[in-house]
Amino acid sequence: MKRSILDEFVAVTGYHRKHAIRLLRSGKAEPPHAPRTRPRRYGDVVGEVLVLLWEAADRICSKRLKPLIPILVQSLERHGHLLLDKDVRKGVLAVSAGTIDRLLVLPRNKGNERGRRRSAAGSTIRRSVPVRTFADWKEPLPGFVEADLVSHFGPNAAGSFAHTLTLTDIASGWTECVPLVVRDGALVVEGLTRLRKVLPFPLRGFDTDNCQPRALACLAADS
Repeated sequence: MKRSILDEFVAVTGYHRKHAIRLLRSGKAEPPHAPRTRPRRYGDVVGEVLVLLWEAADRICSKRLKPLIPILVQSLERHGHLLLDKDVRKGVLAVSAGTIDRLLVLPRNKGNERGRRRSAAGSTIRRSVPVRTFADWKEPLPGFVEADLVSHFGPNAAGSFAHTLTLTDIASGWTECVPLVVRDGALVVEGLTRLRKVLPFPLRGFDTDNCQPRALACLAADS
């Protein structure tokens, strides 16, 4: 009978057999262990700053956001969009990708509540048109950009009209735009020169489906 009680006690508690015997003989219950709690390392302010950086980087994943944080912080501070005290800045720069995931759980869930609807026509186009993805870039450093000219001609494409020169960084999704009065090679070169000064990282590569040769030549000469 005693052996059966001991076997059941060991099975339920997970104690070592000898330790269980000592407890039963003493007649004293072992005090329950207090739950272990990890001290909170990062405060609410660090979490709020991370949400801001995550939004500025177009909500990229934590593994891509982590190496970009120093660049984002520097750039936002330079343009007057962010002002951090010493301790908060240190915490933001030291945070790991795993911690970023934990701190962004609520903002991500809130953003996913509405969801996205994709039309059948859009899905058909995506399947039929070859698209270069991040896998094709093989984890590039920030500074390799896709460029495009966005036309603003309204319902009539005849004549001259304004354009927007758009650069999007492949690694981070960082996007910069500059307006052009008309589509002109000299203005494209001038726009590229302006954008290179405001980018938070050096311009390492320039990729576009259709760009004027003069702009590419000037860009290569300046590199």
